[in-house]
Amino acid sequence: MSRRVVLVLTFVAAPAVAQRLPARIAATPDGTVRMSFAARPAVCGNGRDVIAFDCSAGRCGRHTITFDGPYWGDEVEYDCEPGPVRVSLTVRNGTVQSLRTYVGGRWTIPVGPGVTDLGMVSSHDATDFLLDLARGTDGRVGEDAILPAVLADSVTVWKTLLQLARDQRVPGRARRQAVFWLGQAAGDAATRGLADLVDDGGVDREVKEQAVFALSQQRDGDAVPALIRIARTHPDREVRRKALFWLGQSDDPRALALFEELLTKP
Repeated sequence: MSRRVVLVLTFVAAPAVAQRLPARIAATPDGTVRMSFAARPAVCGNGRDVIAFDCSAGRCGRHTITFDGPYWGDEVEYDCEPGPVRVSLTVRNGTVQSLRTYVGGRWTIPVGPGVTDLGMVSSHDATDFLLDLARGTDGRVGEDAILPAVLADSVTVWKTLLQLARDQRVPGRARRQAVFWLGQAAGDAATRGLADLVDDGGVDREVKEQAVFALSQQRDGDAVPALIRIARTHPDREVRRKALFWLGQSDDPRALALFEELLTKP
């Protein structure tokens, strides 16, 4: 008897498991759709209004995102949990109207109907869905979809973020958000991608300026040579000024040498 029950349950559950994530979300009734997936290493949160990076030993790192007002880290301590990433979607007629991202914590018990919990999903499937949402959705939803994709474990997203930033068909808010998170990506390849974005003649000035800012956020001065080159040679005066401004915030001796050169030039 028990063996038959197991077989029946497996057969019934299989279509839901095999169904692709976008189709599962589109098929849900109107209301809230919840999904969770693994967070990448060194990402943590309090399950509510704080998401932090570079975390270790239960302590949040120096890069922290807060929601719903400021957080004074020297006054209040909280538990920093290493995941999972939790995304709450508001869905109407199969279309995502808004989304919210958390790390850690537990879902509250639903009160009344209208909440569908998809459980733990693949970080790859979640990232594909979220970046497609960013690519094709105007307004706040597309912009907000990028953060949880960046948090996902075992997924490399910077190449797709660079594609989003270059694509003029992608809504502007999502493109600027993609450039911002490119600036948080470590490595020479991300730096080269941002520098190429500034030089791309098919990219508008606002995105170029966001790319300059993102370069300035690279750690250990890795992007200072690229910023110096932009400040020296870029054809757009406003982009050059942005590069000079962020070089001025770097306190890097190479930037100081450039300022001395420019100020003493006859």
